[in-house]
Amino acid sequence: MDQESLKYWIALRAVEEVGCVAFRTLLQAFSSPRAVFSATAQTLQVIPGIGPKTADHIRSFSNWKMAEREIERAAELGVDIVTCDNPLYPPNLLNIYDYPPFLYVKGSLCTAEIFVAVVGSRLASVYGRYTTEKISRELALKGITIVSGLARGIDAAAHRGALAGKGRTIAVLGCGLDIVYPPENEELAATVALNGALVSEFPFGTPPNAPNFPSRNRLISGISLGVVIVEAGEKSGSLITARIAAEQGRSVFAVPGEIGAAGSRGTHRLIKQGAMLIENVEDILEEILPQVGNPPVVFVETSTALPPEALIPDRESPLTPILRGDVAGLGDKENKLMSLITFHPVNIDTLISSSGFTAQEVLNALLILELGGHIRQMPGKQFIRKE
Repeated sequence: MDQESLKYWIALRAVEEVGCVAFRTLLQAFSSPRAVFSATAQTLQVIPGIGPKTADHIRSFSNWKMAEREIERAAELGVDIVTCDNPLYPPNLLNIYDYPPFLYVKGSLCTAEIFVAVVGSRLASVYGRYTTEKISRELALKGITIVSGLARGIDAAAHRGALAGKGRTIAVLGCGLDIVYPPENEELAATVALNGALVSEFPFGTPPNAPNFPSRNRLISGISLGVVIVEAGEKSGSLITARIAAEQGRSVFAVPGEIGAAGSRGTHRLIKQGAMLIENVEDILEEILPQVGNPPVVFVETSTALPPEALIPDRESPLTPILRGDVAGLGDKENKLMSLITFHPVNIDTLISSSGFTAQEVLNALLILELGGHIRQMPGKQFIRKE
């Protein structure tokens, strides 16, 4: 789209009282935002939901410099403004009631992607991060694009898991794309932009204020075919995402956690309310894949994907050794755990106490063993040796 036409899209969205729904109604009636600004007040008021006050705001709009600056800023930052009539606009998003008229995108969107959202608590446990990275990595290896919110905890682990699987990932922000929130995820955000996209509906300069995040959450679920909740407290924002997802007709999945743990209360409540309990990625794929015709079954490695050594792992991440690429075989810790794991399920707490290793060391080693095909995880955080 040429910059002159794009200016009218940005301007119309900036008009007071013209939200996403009113914008859609006006676009359907006049075919283009430029035509909306050319319409008379009488004509505008005939449109359902557009009263005299809104019509007056449209007719009196004069801040064209703002729209031009927004386009200039996008060019400076390498950000694309993708309108809802663009083939690259996520098609699932067009099915929600209040989809944004356009998105700010830093990175790349593809026309044939299968999106699954993975979200959860910012105060994630070691087990929560481990499980999130494992699920996201395995989904990425199946060609699924992981969607999350770049927040601390589960969201960051979801992006890192997708990157570890050499897959694509989308981070939906609750602020303008000229701001990275939280700031400690700046390097991760840059990596996501190279292996997927940073996406926002908010103009440049919009701070990460609390009211923005429920709005952001509707995009996370709206883009996706299903939403996986890994850990969530009783008042977690992830429960809002799950509720919105259900209202949008999306599949809602919940990963069971430890009984009594604060981070398990929200996910367990979701399961009681009808969310699908998942134990592995096959549970997700069985629900998602029938919705998409002929989906890919192997990982997609994009031309912009970074090599493993260039990824930005969290220092506490269970996938850190794998991301660095410095694990060639079984080390002392892996061999020690193999001696403790039999053909009968062994609980992770038993492995921690019997091995003498820290919980983090055990989780790291277990992931290496599982990825190497030596062991298999069972329900209830139990592990069994593969034959």
